[in-house]
Amino acid sequence: MNKPSTRFLSRRQAMQTVVSAGVISLAQAMPANAVTASAQNRIQRENSLPGTKDWMLTNTRVEPASRYRCPWIEGYCSRTSVRRGESISFHVSTNPVSRFSIDIFRLGYYGGNGGRLIKALGSFDGRTQTDPPTGTKRLRSCDWQAATTLRIPRDWTSGVYVAKLTAEREGLQSYAIFIVRDDRKADFIFQCSDSTWQAYNRWPSQFSLYDDGKSQWYWGGKVQVSFNRPYGKYCQIMDQPLSLGSGEFFLWEFPMVFWLEEHGLDVTYISNLDTHTDPRGLLRAKGMLSVGHDEYWSIEMFRNVQAAINAGVNVGFFSGNAVCGRILFDPSQRAFERVGVYGPPGGTREFESMSSIAHERPYANELVGAHSTGSVTGGADWICAKADHWIYEGTGMKNGDRIPGVIGWEWHGDPAPIPSLKIVATGPTEDSPGHPNGGIYTATIYQGPKDNFVFNAATCWWADGLSQPPGYIRPKVYTEPKGPDSRIQRITLNILEKMRGRG
Repeated sequence: MNKPSTRFLSRRQAMQTVVSAGVISLAQAMPANAVTASAQNRIQRENSLPGTKDWMLTNTRVEPASRYRCPWIEGYCSRTSVRRGESISFHVSTNPVSRFSIDIFRLGYYGGNGGRLIKALGSFDGRTQTDPPTGTKRLRSCDWQAATTLRIPRDWTSGVYVAKLTAEREGLQSYAIFIVRDDRKADFIFQCSDSTWQAYNRWPSQFSLYDDGKSQWYWGGKVQVSFNRPYGKYCQIMDQPLSLGSGEFFLWEFPMVFWLEEHGLDVTYISNLDTHTDPRGLLRAKGMLSVGHDEYWSIEMFRNVQAAINAGVNVGFFSGNAVCGRILFDPSQRAFERVGVYGPPGGTREFESMSSIAHERPYANELVGAHSTGSVTGGADWICAKADHWIYEGTGMKNGDRIPGVIGWEWHGDPAPIPSLKIVATGPTEDSPGHPNGGIYTATIYQGPKDNFVFNAATCWWADGLSQPPGYIRPKVYTEPKGPDSRIQRITLNILEKMRGRG
């Protein structure tokens, strides 16, 4: 794992340092009510409890033949998200057979440790569970017996949780991941991009939404994926051992969770499926946050977020390639397939078989402000295009100023013709430094109907500029982000403070 970078601007360090070139420190940017832990909200109280780094996997192994799975110890949860008072079961296989334990951690800040041990379960008798057959549309859906079932205590705080699975035989480890949600009012709802995590999950071998049995990067229909299976190791961009069982969370989303909770911001967590099924639940927050790689949305998700915006909820798309693939959940809501593209025909680089599925309205840019277009992939610097906009207040940035490597590896362009829309950053994208690929990214912001707004950062890598939590590995493809930056932190703070009516 990477050691913490000296570029990390924690709250404590920011209080001691003012960065050069007219950019102010995060501590100066943070209003007192955001910086001080007043123990007035659940996140502040939760993060005052003792943390640990024991949540990290320290002994991992991937089967060479499959390239993605860890048959020695692997598992999945019966639900993507669970309310307090509801039950969730853990389905685990060990091969060879071994007793195993389950340690449940909530992920957050916790004094910089990144997690807190919530409950230790086991040990349990292990069993080698049967690999599922390949069904219609190449669906692999496990029907494993549950090792144990847990009713979520009512005092558990909403958040992202990992069940750390450890086989006693060799001490090998992997995760199962789930979200604990609540129904309280909060300043911010953090939507985890777990439908996209599952779309890229190749477990047990070449069975993602991108595998049709012929191509490894297929982009057509008639392929289904299921949540009833472990997450294999993430399949592109980087070698991240912590992705074994946890989807993409640690790659793109965890740095923002770590930063939000470090500063005691009032946040609650949901899954993509909650956005799909619970439109009223979105109305309990002042701002909804889409973070990282949020590619796959059902039409219900689109309409529910659109309705929330019309009701006055602010939305921050701190994400790239967001709302690109349209998916259809099956009646169980444990499996889905790709059925369309949220963009015009020819509006994206047409990947293999993309033209075989529907390209029809609504388009993603009508919700996000911009969307996947042109060459789709690539990288770029964040280039300030509207320095007088309130998102830049306190950054010292001027038009043309750059923050290196922030844009990547997928981005948004083709801004929608929304009358109030402003382009706040834009520039050409590259396949590598000095080699443009013809793309133009556009970060945007537009007004909603009730003095609310929708911000689009146009990158998967925004959270890299916020923090570097334990176990984090920096991405590098096309270009490379440079880690925590007080300007990214201040822009984010300006947006969040505006969302909660304090900007």
